[in-house]
Amino acid sequence: MILLTRKPLDPDAITATVHGDANGGIVTFLGATRNETAGRRVLYLEYEAYEDMAEKILARIAQEIKERWGITDVSIAHRFGRLEIGEVSLVVAVASPHRAEAFAACQYVVDRIKQDVPIWKKEFFENGEVWVGMEGHPRPLSVPR
Repeated sequence: MILLTRKPLDPDAITATVHGDANGGIVTFLGATRNETAGRRVLYLEYEAYEDMAEKILARIAQEIKERWGITDVSIAHRFGRLEIGEVSLVVAVASPHRAEAFAACQYVVDRIKQDVPIWKKEFFENGEVWVGMEGHPRPLSVPR
């Protein structure tokens, strides 16, 4: 399952999509909005996504998991729009017969998302805002919807 949405994510429901009788290891990663970055109080976040491209790259990452570990039970859900402190922005659920592969594949998915998926995060502080990973660069261009 690949899901990009503005609606709140349900980690239990997303994890349930990978549960199966052949899987002894199920790993779920949750990315949540934290209240502080580098000593600055974060008020909220906004995510923007190039949705069509993001979905294609997420599907490619799921295919890489299948080729590398033989895992087909993977669900990736990312929320975009405004998120308040404590809200879940990312759920990655991976299941496999054994835990080692599930842990490795889940970490691989999260790392690849951070590297390659066109989803951008903007942190809002009491005295300004910043596009994360874009410090010193211009704001991303308007993203096609």
